[in-house]
Amino acid sequence: MQEAHRFAVQESQHHEPTLFGVTDGKAVGTYLEHKFRRYLQDRYEFVAGNSAQGIDFPALQVDMKVTSVSQPQSSCPFKSARQKVYGLGYSLLVFAYEKRDEPSILTGNLWIHHVVFVEKERTADFQTTRGLQSILANSGNEDDIVAFLTERMLPLDDIQAVALAEEILLNPPETGYLTISNALQWRLQYSRAIEKAGTVEGVIRVK
Repeated sequence: MQEAHRFAVQESQHHEPTLFGVTDGKAVGTYLEHKFRRYLQDRYEFVAGNSAQGIDFPALQVDMKVTSVSQPQSSCPFKSARQKVYGLGYSLLVFAYEKRDEPSILTGNLWIHHVVFVEKERTADFQTTRGLQSILANSGNEDDIVAFLTERMLPLDDIQAVALAEEILLNPPETGYLTISNALQWRLQYSRAIEKAGTVEGVIRVK
């Protein structure tokens, strides 16, 4: 995390000609992800992730996410509805930037406002986990949980919903700090994680 902080400070001062006029958030994200990986590879030996593995640093169980500070969100692969309750299964290192163009020198600058590390146990959906905690605190049973999961429109069939409800009764979820929207891919939103970073367990403000 110290390296993420150093990199963010360094990159915020860098003026990059290839970013001038670029408005595609995906292109900016790819640029920053590759640059951070090269930065680390110059300093450490590690196995970098690839699209087949799904996350950037598989040995550390950490995925890097780059997003605009004005609308901090991105997508990630959907594995199961259980991720909304128990988290994605890996931690997130989130860089939230503001892009500025400098017409006088034909460069783009990425001012990195926030770097937040969300531990994997805290990558579930906030409203889902808080709602389930409330049900359990009020002596809710399996039927109550299944009804809640149905109301939240989690992508589950009836058998899967009952199995997940049984698991929730045995293993109550931790509070997650992401907003996860249902889609063919999960849509992750980071505003709450950025807001809460450094004030709640498992969400660390790096910068």
